Amino acid sequence: MRNILEMQKQLLPDLMEILKKRHTILHQIMLSDVIGRRTLALSLNMTERVLRAETDLLKAQGLIEIENIGMRISDSGRKLLEDMEPIVKEIFGLANLEEKIRKAFGLRKVVVIPGDWETSPLTKRELGLAGAKALLGAMRGGDVVAVTGGTTMAEVAEQLNPPANAAFKQNWFVPARGGLGESLEIQANTIASGMAKRVGAGYRLLHVPDLLGKEAYQSLVHDPNIQDIVSTIRQARIVVHGIGDATEMARRRKLDRAMIEDLQKDGAVAESFGYYFDKEGVVVHKMLTLGLRLEDIRKTDTVIGIAGGKSKAKAIHAVLQFGHEDILVTDEAAAMDIVSELEQKEKQQNSVI
Repeated sequence: MRNILEMQKQLLPDLMEILKKRHTILHQIMLSDVIGRRTLALSLNMTERVLRAETDLLKAQGLIEIENIGMRISDSGRKLLEDMEPIVKEIFGLANLEEKIRKAFGLRKVVVIPGDWETSPLTKRELGLAGAKALLGAMRGGDVVAVTGGTTMAEVAEQLNPPANAAFKQNWFVPARGGLGESLEIQANTIASGMAKRVGAGYRLLHVPDLLGKEAYQSLVHDPNIQDIVSTIRQARIVVHGIGDATEMARRRKLDRAMIEDLQKDGAVAESFGYYFDKEGVVVHKMLTLGLRLEDIRKTDTVIGIAGGKSKAKAIHAVLQFGHEDILVTDEAAAMDIVSELEQKEKQQNSVI
């Protein structure tokens, strides 16, 4: 397929550009559910006149439906996008990014979606959709799935729509750790219960803060009810988590200035599972919290990391260096920076040799 696409690029470069444009339009309509022509034209930086010609063609092909409230994708259009996914990844160069990252870190699978989470609301939705698809692909009957909190994970929960024949009644969703005291919508408890309801599974909640003092920790760790839910969490076969910038997450946890400065001195660039990692993937600090521990993560069958945005590239790279991810779902902006870092490191190694 790659050879055929390369020949087409050389002989019919215009065809590739047309294919990219029409795929982008169709894809944006799918992500938007229903969208008006003017709104879509603005989001794609395209004139309404040019967009009208393209959407009229897509309608004539039965790929979209145009109503008074706006445009929506048809079942035929949705199927076409699914069938085109491998081809589009080659055309956009995403397959190459996926393979480079997968090989560099020995991952089972890497999924790279086009765009940048930080600049496009639709990219956020697509990252959530890709994360949900990766989770559903990893799940089987009777699994315990541990999930973390955050905006990315909330988007994954929103996009979690299992196929009609899926049977997850015997599954359990649990929060990987306690709560951060932020908005209820992005708490791990809320996300775990939301995911469970969407797939028809059960859920259990951990009603403790993520950050505990020594006395509070000792008190809670011996509570029979807490022990019971923590035991379930530590039996998780699948862990789904976001990845955060170390300083940003320290501030969200309301750590004092001295602690934040210590983290920076120690070179912390990433946070996940309540652990802080330096650029080499070494744990430089861990929070005193209940829930998943590193030893639990090491024993987990499938760890799925989901994060995007150019500014998250260093954090994602650090967590990948830690070496216990199985599946990574990210966006093009982050993936390009990660690959650039890998290539720069390779050049430095070669120059030393």
